[in-house]
Amino acid sequence: MIRGIGIDIVHVNRIRHWSKVPGLIERFFHSDEIEAATSRGASRDLSLAARFATKEAFGKACGTGLRNMKLRDIYVKNERNGRPVIILEGTAKRRFIELGGGILHCSLTHEGDNAVAIVLIEDDKVS
Repeated sequence: MIRGIGIDIVHVNRIRHWSKVPGLIERFFHSDEIEAATSRGASRDLSLAARFATKEAFGKACGTGLRNMKLRDIYVKNERNGRPVIILEGTAKRRFIELGGGILHCSLTHEGDNAVAIVLIEDDKVS
């Protein structure tokens, strides 16, 4: 059963602006996300925009927003085949468990200067 769904869009200029503020990227993104995005060269900021949209979409899918969660505790990792998966640590993992947990699904895309993410939370209990 679907317990929550969230979607978000982020314009790449938002990330470009943050990149000019010392420490801000590190505040919002997990070090693995920064490393993976940096390896993409010129598309770094677009990759980070998609990941930030995922964080926002996750909060919407939870139904609580990102309250009581550090953004860098929510990160997107790509499997070998490229499929994105959401990894939760620390504050985000604790909050997600408090909310009942579940199975997370996400999809990311970008077109031009916009990145979009959708997150779905599926109940992990058998009815």
